[in-house]
Amino acid sequence: MNKKLLLVGALALSGFLANAQVRVGSTSETVKALTSNWKGERFPDGRPKVSDLVLERLQNCTLEQIWGYLGNKGYRNQVEKNWVILKPGETMTGRVVTAQFMPTRPDLDSLVRAQGKAEGRSQKGGINIWPIDILTKGDIYVADGYGKVKDGTLIGSSLGNAIYGKTGKGVIFYGSIRDMQELKDTKGFNAWVKGHDPSYIKDMTPASINAPIRIGEVTVFPGDVVFANEYGVVFIPAHLVEGLVSASEMTALRDEFERVLLTQGKYPSGEIHGDWSDKIKDEFRTWIGKYPKKLAITKKDIEAYLAKGH
Repeated sequence: MNKKLLLVGALALSGFLANAQVRVGSTSETVKALTSNWKGERFPDGRPKVSDLVLERLQNCTLEQIWGYLGNKGYRNQVEKNWVILKPGETMTGRVVTAQFMPTRPDLDSLVRAQGKAEGRSQKGGINIWPIDILTKGDIYVADGYGKVKDGTLIGSSLGNAIYGKTGKGVIFYGSIRDMQELKDTKGFNAWVKGHDPSYIKDMTPASINAPIRIGEVTVFPGDVVFANEYGVVFIPAHLVEGLVSASEMTALRDEFERVLLTQGKYPSGEIHGDWSDKIKDEFRTWIGKYPKKLAITKKDIEAYLAKGH
């Protein structure tokens, strides 16, 4: 009887330890569970594979359009403002890889290092490179450095160039970087940070990779899509991106068409800004048919929009 109890106890303990294992990088199953609303293609790490075309279309949106669309979907805490921007005036879009840094304590640091080794992560160089190692084309490295500036520089010019070589993008850090002048010379690379400093990273441990993190007032998931410009940074759930882009493109087209009508003076402004009459809708169809640029939205999208009574 005692032997049976000991065996059951041993099995229960081993099961508890297996379930209690602390991973540095989330498994693909965990990422898929976090992003279960996404129904499309995925990367091997489980992150949604939002298409490059959608990311390109997103570049033409405005922060206000995105903010409004997400708010209407119930996502009211997706925008973080007040950044130090390496290259103001540029817009950056891409797919999120997350990292959570925490103030170092010996027991946490030793646990992370041991688990990172068990997960096959690099044992050369600092452990702050682990999130960089997994980046792919179109990714944006997003890290919570808990606002630390001095001794909180997550990258310098060398790692910045390594990131750009892997992703063709830049970084968003709730923390700091160094070598601002050198990084500014890297064409195509950009950074949204909370500060910069000439010091090197010190007493910071990457506690998790591709897990949910906090960036200011926003909860960010791995596989979210970033839209960043000089007015702020917004993190978009992957399953909402395509609908958002289509809605923003339609809004932009309507705004452009309304400006044309207003300059012509053919209709009272109330008829232009309110629900359109059938006559204005027909003029819109004609105007769209002669639009000089290639449109991502289809005639079907346009008719669906007009049918809603806009």
